[in-house]
Amino acid sequence: MLGFLVAGLVIGALARLIKPGKQDLGLLATLGLGLVGSLIGGLIAQLFGTGDIWELNVIGFVLAVVAAVLLIGVAESVAGKNKSAA
Repeated sequence: MLGFLVAGLVIGALARLIKPGKQDLGLLATLGLGLVGSLIGGLIAQLFGTGDIWELNVIGFVLAVVAAVLLIGVAESVAGKNKSAA
């Protein structure tokens, strides 16, 4: 469980480094996006047959970072819409 949280934080931090521009996300949002990204990446890697969703493997890790980058983009667009509506 602790390893899953650490991996989620690392994946979220890497995604924020890769995504250009400044993201207005706190530590918990980064952790949450990293955890969701790791689940998505692990599921896609499992569908490719490279291992189990709960295993740490290179393809799953790369896919998790890509998924987290995409999730950051979605989170920014949703937050931007909420700010303009207020």
